[in-house]
Amino acid sequence: MTTPSSRELRPAPPCVTLAGVRFDALTRDGVVDRIFQNLARGTGGWLLTANLDIARQLAMEPGYAATCSGTTLTVADGMPLVWAAHLQGTPLPDRVAGSDLVWLIADRAARESRSLYLLGGNPGAAEAAAERFRARAPGLRIAGISSPRVATDPTEEELAALRAELLRARPDIAYVALGSPKSERAIAALRPHFPAIWFIGVGISLSFVAGEVRRAPRWMQRSGLEWLHRLAQEPGRLARRYLVDDTGFLIRLIASAWRARL
Repeated sequence: MTTPSSRELRPAPPCVTLAGVRFDALTRDGVVDRIFQNLARGTGGWLLTANLDIARQLAMEPGYAATCSGTTLTVADGMPLVWAAHLQGTPLPDRVAGSDLVWLIADRAARESRSLYLLGGNPGAAEAAAERFRARAPGLRIAGISSPRVATDPTEEELAALRAELLRARPDIAYVALGSPKSERAIAALRPHFPAIWFIGVGISLSFVAGEVRRAPRWMQRSGLEWLHRLAQEPGRLARRYLVDDTGFLIRLIASAWRARL
């Protein structure tokens, strides 16, 4: 078998560092291209789409940062991150939203005869999402669907069950919708066993695709107000995260970007 030479491999994308967190400077299309080029070489990976809250955890929680140290690509899924990068003088090319990527990756998977596994989400959400993906991209292969109960820190028994299911299904790509930090901890534990699979934490995206939860209008997404739409939908769960934890980190992020620019 011929092994691609190093000249044939695309160089690593440029990175932008914000408050100590490194982001790959890629567009949505650039991310999709990277994933499928790696799959063509038989190589998997781990894509982390970091919104402001995930960036806060990466910057301020050493345990979480260590869990995510094995990511292949980390992209900015939040307008405040894009704004901070511009303020710093090291602009990112785009906001790369996981809720957009799930559609683009499914479309490309259908065209290239790649298979997709949907792991997690609310009961029924993954099944409904699979039908929506297939309706838009006929011929898409869904390798499997499961919505297991997983602890915040997944147990060895839970991980063993996930390994057995992925070994049976052998997907090319796995959307993991267990919630943060469950998704990241599960992916970090599973990746060494499946080096040919691309793992992608997709947050609440399966519920968006399934129609269970409404995504913010485009103008709110572009203006950085998508968080406000989500807060209005789940105030009890999200109020402290958005209004206390993330607001404090946003101030730190802007101050860090301004100091870096000066």
